[in-house]
Amino acid sequence: MSRKTVELEKTNLTELSVPAFGYELIREDLIDEILGDDAPGILYWAGKQVARRYPLFSIDEMREFFLNAGWGELSIQYEKKKEIVFTLTSEIVKQRISTRTNPTFQLEAGFLAEQITQQKKVYAETFEHPKKKEGIVTFTVKWDDIPFTK
Repeated sequence: MSRKTVELEKTNLTELSVPAFGYELIREDLIDEILGDDAPGILYWAGKQVARRYPLFSIDEMREFFLNAGWGELSIQYEKKKEIVFTLTSEIVKQRISTRTNPTFQLEAGFLAEQITQQKKVYAETFEHPKKKEGIVTFTVKWDDIPFTK
């Protein structure tokens, strides 16, 4: 499949909408049932794989990707020399946090870790912090000065 065909398919897919119930059914029930206790670790790895498949070159592109993927609205809370804290908000995020005992956002966390790894050429790791009262999740992305090489 050519790059042009892939781009065309991505464009057509972003114009479609899927009910949130169907997305959450797969994300929270089916995946959890299949993966069990290993779900968070596998989702983190999967998020990194998705990021490698869809390399982005700026925070703005990451925000757009999150919206198009239906993950929510991503914003930067603050940035330091070796750390960025993102906030993720949406009705789905709020719903997941308020109705699930242990909601996981490891897919998104792995995606952020790999995007920062690729953009900054360092090894990055992301930690999620669901905030039940606010109905949001924050992600702390940290990295070392060790350069990343393929």
